[in-house]
Amino acid sequence: MLTTNPFDDDKLKEECAVFGIWGTKDAAAHTALGLHAQQHRGQEACGIVCNNGDEFNAHRALGQVGDVFGDHRVMERLEGKAAIGHTRYSTTGEPNLRNVQPVYADFAFGGLALAHNGNLTNAISLRNELVQTGSIFQSTTDTEVLIHLIATSKGKVRDRLITALRLIEGAYSVVLLTRKKLIGVRDPRGVRPLVLGKLGDAYMFASETVALDIIGAEFIREVEPGEMITVDESGLTSEFPLDKTDSRFCIFEYVYFSRPDSIIEGRSVYDARKHIGKELAMEFPVEADVVIPIPDSGVPSALGYAEESGIPFELGIIRNHYIGRTFIEPTDEIRHLGVKLKHNANRGHIEGKRVVLVDDSIVRGTTSRKIVEMVRDAGAKEVHMRISSPPTSHSCFYGVDTPERKSLLASSNTIEQMRELIGADSLAFVTMDGMYRAMGEDGRNNDAPQYCDACFSGDYPIALVDKENKGTGQQLTNLREQRR
Repeated sequence: MLTTNPFDDDKLKEECAVFGIWGTKDAAAHTALGLHAQQHRGQEACGIVCNNGDEFNAHRALGQVGDVFGDHRVMERLEGKAAIGHTRYSTTGEPNLRNVQPVYADFAFGGLALAHNGNLTNAISLRNELVQTGSIFQSTTDTEVLIHLIATSKGKVRDRLITALRLIEGAYSVVLLTRKKLIGVRDPRGVRPLVLGKLGDAYMFASETVALDIIGAEFIREVEPGEMITVDESGLTSEFPLDKTDSRFCIFEYVYFSRPDSIIEGRSVYDARKHIGKELAMEFPVEADVVIPIPDSGVPSALGYAEESGIPFELGIIRNHYIGRTFIEPTDEIRHLGVKLKHNANRGHIEGKRVVLVDDSIVRGTTSRKIVEMVRDAGAKEVHMRISSPPTSHSCFYGVDTPERKSLLASSNTIEQMRELIGADSLAFVTMDGMYRAMGEDGRNNDAPQYCDACFSGDYPIALVDKENKGTGQQLTNLREQRR
């Protein structure tokens, strides 16, 4: 029996990636490459919608980019000079074909395709009201709510989109394609990333700069929080149609989600992670013989820890990169052995040594416990765990798939209790101020935090409407009245 990997549920799951391009004859091919570079943000499904000036063509499927768009027959059907694409890990909606983006719809003004990274925190409330007034939904994603809000608004595409954006709450980066234009827009707090690039005469949007690198495009700048950029035959225009507010970019993009070779806010993600590791070493030193990362996401921070502490760095744990799916039924015995399908101890660099294990986070704690046990079985004298983020104690509602709060180890345990549960000799997390210092700040401004750190602090910068109201009420009607 083929089944999904049951041993990889102890990490926060990446959100999604978007890509859009206007003005090149190879739009679909560039989009596929851009999505491939952002595959780490969602491995469940992917899709591309393109336009050839007259008609739209689309291909969406469950699976990874290389499998879905590696068939030349698929790519030959995706002709046109403009395209948008999406890779998905479901944060809302079931993992089936009807929820794969980009979403496409025919309007009186023509076709429109839309792809979205993030979560709308009032989507259930809006959806319920839209259904009551006659809207028919084809998927269970919050992204389709945007399509219906555009459909029930008036005016040109730009005006309809602005009306829709003023009705939603949440964290989002959106790319939208019509026959005549490509639009990229970011939520007013800039929680989710979106960048602007150029290749020859073509403009493009992407979630991360690595998508520009893979096609040889020039990075122009980040789309600013609350900014809407329109690309058409006349060039590029920018406007800020949404109410201005304080920026709160997701700090976990630096800690884990983004590829280390991406650039965010002018800062290398790789360097940011190394600086976190250095802060961790200064805050929580320990007598040890070797620093070992838990691959792959723990590597840059472990390098920083080793550099600051002077303790040698070694790859004491080797990761199997081909563990996407298991080929056997996950019986209790196999579940017990499961961590070894993904990680294996490099005994020669562990046996007889005091080991510092560095990882980016602890979610449920199940994997951490098994890795500590594996390292002890490989002969380690001591095992000290160091984590390059504060304790993950709250769920995310802004586009990251996290367990319910009660399932987060840090939500109901002290650090000492967590240490006992994972079996380490010591356990320490970088402090909130230490993480902020690694970002170039003096520390966290508690009155006006510089980043969204809700998964660590419980300080949610955007109203959790659906959670608080349980998806009921006359929100759509009230918002339309307020924002006329």
